[in-house]
Amino acid sequence: MMGFEDRVSCLRGPEGYFSVQRPVYISRAPGRLDLMGGNVDYTGGLVFQATIREATWAAAQRRNDGSIVFWNPQMREQGWSDRVEFELQDLSDEAAVRRIVNRSPEIRWTAYVLGVFYLLRSRYPERVTAGASIYLESDVPLNKGVSSSAAVEVAVMKSASAAYGIDLAGIELAQACQWVENVIAESACGIMDQAASVLGDKEYCLPLLCQPCTPMPLVQLPEGVQVWAIDSGVKHAVTGIEYEAARVAAFVGYRMICEWEGLPLILDEGGRIAQFRDPQWNGYLSKIVPSVFRSKYEYRLPEILAGSDILALGKIHPDPFTTVRPGVNYRVRACTRYAVEENQRIALFVELVRGARDGGAGEAFRMMGDLMFQSHWSYTECGLGCEATDLLVELVREESDERRLFGAKITGGGAGGTVAVLGARGAEEAFRRVVAKYAQARSCEPYVFEGSSIGADRFGLRVLQESL
Repeated sequence: MMGFEDRVSCLRGPEGYFSVQRPVYISRAPGRLDLMGGNVDYTGGLVFQATIREATWAAAQRRNDGSIVFWNPQMREQGWSDRVEFELQDLSDEAAVRRIVNRSPEIRWTAYVLGVFYLLRSRYPERVTAGASIYLESDVPLNKGVSSSAAVEVAVMKSASAAYGIDLAGIELAQACQWVENVIAESACGIMDQAASVLGDKEYCLPLLCQPCTPMPLVQLPEGVQVWAIDSGVKHAVTGIEYEAARVAAFVGYRMICEWEGLPLILDEGGRIAQFRDPQWNGYLSKIVPSVFRSKYEYRLPEILAGSDILALGKIHPDPFTTVRPGVNYRVRACTRYAVEENQRIALFVELVRGARDGGAGEAFRMMGDLMFQSHWSYTECGLGCEATDLLVELVREESDERRLFGAKITGGGAGGTVAVLGARGAEEAFRRVVAKYAQARSCEPYVFEGSSIGADRFGLRVLQESL
């Protein structure tokens, strides 16, 4: 079977998509599985991310003219335009780029790639003086909570920057891609998706402290456990109202706590991503200690607060990437509590992983699984639950009685998408029973994620050189 590099080679020629007169730069970026973490990357929490086997491939070549051409044959399957052309000179400012990608639903997907070129042109004007041709392929499923958008951003940013002679890697690459998603695609994601896609490795997990983005040494799961994931069949989107409402509620709670402590909130636009900061927690709600939160703040926070009531106060909303909507009821107490307590759950999970030893880690594995169950039900309290994902988690819990499957939780932004499952190595039979029971209950054949792969930085770049 022909691989991606071979297919790209076939696209080169006098009349081909790529010229033979310039090198073509190829990159690969995997999707990610949120083993623990979820919605605490934007509140400064610790997250624990694994890569998946599925990935996006991108090939980029600089052009002689000012055209920017995208070709992604798989977009046709979604009813979208698979080949789209823009002009570099039209990328005058952020608003202009947003207008361009929002001209029609058929080209909306290009926000994640055209934003890359706007960022590169604005930050490296001396390098980005001509257009480029981009070819994309991906087997990361869309809307399943495994960061298909981050995989696209990272793959395109990696290959396109190389085509212009720009070296982007590590945290700088991840933050650049987050900026594209926040500002151009107008999706209020945190940093964990892009960081995992860039920094991850096969059979390892990435602990990442999102203050704003501090990676810790990669952690290999103990030999006695393995991870799978099952798609619920319910589409997830970071742009969905459930995710936005949970994020808004957390920031409303954070603002109220700062008011009670007399802490001013100042917008800091000096970093890559704009953020409100305070003198005590530096803008990170997850830095509040759970015992302090329980004793001082939890009982004072309202359980539900209407958006209209929030707006009527005329107070600042300390999140530049979300909007308080008058018709939405916000679960302020639960979402604020989640940001604080999930951070501690993740820290415990990571320590259990590091300390577990094969043969004597049965209790540690059980505790890790229970932390995943706790995390899942905290999503429900935040309004991010889903009947389908709840069913998957309960099916796993039934198998946990035999100590073969330890735990499960919804991944990413919630409200649908995929459920991560932690089990004993060799527990495939128990896992397959869960899949079969779910398929029967939902009358569907769910997509199953198995295995992992290297991140974009470890893959590096493949270069098809110009013909002499």
